[in-house]
Amino acid sequence: MKIKKANDISSGRAGRESHQNGGFQNSLGFVLACVGSAVGMGNIWLFPYRLGQYGGAAFLVPYFMFVALFGLVGLSAEFAIGRRAGTGTLGSYEYCWNRRGKGRLGAILGWIPLMGSLGIAIGYSVILGWVLRTLGASLTGTLFAVESASFFGEISSAFGNIPCHALVVVIACGLLMAGATKGIEKVNKILMPAFFCLFVILAARVFFLEGSGEGYRFLFIPKWEYLFKADTWVMAMGQAFFSLSITGSGMIVYGSYLGKDEDIPKASVNTAVFDTIAAMLAGLAIMPAVFAFGIEPASGPPLMFITLPKVFAQMPLGRVFAVFFFISVAFAGITSLINMFEAVCESWQTRFKMSHSVMAVLCGAVAFAVGIFIEDGDKVGPWMDFITILVVPFGALLGAFSIYYILGWKEIKEELSMGRKQPLADWFGVLGKYVYVPLAVFVFVLGIVYGGIG
Repeated sequence: MKIKKANDISSGRAGRESHQNGGFQNSLGFVLACVGSAVGMGNIWLFPYRLGQYGGAAFLVPYFMFVALFGLVGLSAEFAIGRRAGTGTLGSYEYCWNRRGKGRLGAILGWIPLMGSLGIAIGYSVILGWVLRTLGASLTGTLFAVESASFFGEISSAFGNIPCHALVVVIACGLLMAGATKGIEKVNKILMPAFFCLFVILAARVFFLEGSGEGYRFLFIPKWEYLFKADTWVMAMGQAFFSLSITGSGMIVYGSYLGKDEDIPKASVNTAVFDTIAAMLAGLAIMPAVFAFGIEPASGPPLMFITLPKVFAQMPLGRVFAVFFFISVAFAGITSLINMFEAVCESWQTRFKMSHSVMAVLCGAVAFAVGIFIEDGDKVGPWMDFITILVVPFGALLGAFSIYYILGWKEIKEELSMGRKQPLADWFGVLGKYVYVPLAVFVFVLGIVYGGIG
């Protein structure tokens, strides 16, 4: 069924509404949805610290290089195979491998990146539950009435945040049940501009804090000697790869909702640009404030749930800006979670011939049922490490290999050239096949060696 649909699409029958769930109405809606998927926790709690840790502005040299490469040939490939096959993860892998007479094998392999998306969604929903709880505490002021480490210890304890955790899942699934593409597009058209506006306000406020200059020096004074250290390049590559949400799954389903008249490489570049702007804004809003109050910078959950509440507690109008910050984080997280859930929902919907709403409920139920047992911070960490170090990078590598080697450049070039005034040059395929795919191998292997690079 899926292969027949994919073949119909490859013959040129597909239009904007070719998918059973409809399609994005325009390029802006598509790009904002993709930016919503890409902008997430890694932009907020990891990029600012990593930027300062690995050479300040010097880190941006390899980071921008990898973002440009992965955005152009990595994102484009995932968007293109989704649009080519006319369906999400499982159907797209089946489509690729069917070209070698191994469609059944492709459908089986497609479960790996799909389970990566579900695995991230399970852990993400737990963390977003913490964000929602902290937002509520910011609104009521209770966040500043206790020591932040104690507050975080309470919300990240075993079964310690079930109501907020459940609410996050209900919100994400409810938005998907309102209509797959229409719901995704409308949500991102509101939440993504709001996210950028709120972070601009935060960055502007932080600029006027006494002592913030040290934070800017941490972020932007280049330490050029770091360019001669392998770790700088490894971390820049990992940060760029994972920041763009290249998973071999989530961006494929968004590509399946894209009309044939849209320029995929252009949309990919726009997604990469806005994702990078989001990461830079996070750095400008967070690190100068941390240094202004003489607090040791950190990364990961300690930065967001322990360090920053201490900063807001000392900042004039800190309660207001704490609310702004956690609303922004919630927006970024929800839009990413929607993409993870949708990757699973669409594939299950197509595979098992059931309604999208039913699959959204099932997906949310599975995510919550597993997630409540890893609400403990000591459990969700190892869970996310396993998913992000092993499952997701392998799924992304599998996607890159399936597209550029199994399906082949000739066919993917045809899809990538649709919606463009000029067809893509063959150097694009060379870059994808001989540079991007080997780098995807490095991301997978080095992630294991380093214990995570993204």
